[in-house]
Amino acid sequence: MKTKLTLSVESGLIPQAKRYAGEKGISLSQVVEGALRLLADSGTVLPFSKRWRGRFKTVPRASARYRRLAARFQL
Repeated sequence: MKTKLTLSVESGLIPQAKRYAGEKGISLSQVVEGALRLLADSGTVLPFSKRWRGRFKTVPRASARYRRLAARFQL
C-alpha cells in the first residue's frame, strides 16, 4: 500500500532530481523510494565501489580519449 509523504528538499535539488528521474524513465517518487529502500535494506550507506559498480563504461586503450587521459595523468 502506498502512502503520501511530504518532504522538505533544497530548491536547487528538485530540478536535478526531476531530470534524473526523467532520464531513467521513472517518477520522482520512485527515485526517493529506491533511495530509502537502499538505506533501509543495507542499514548503512554503500561504499562508492558498490554504488557505482557497472555504471561506468570502459574506454578502449586505442581510443583518442584514452590517449589524451593517459598523457594528462601520466598513465
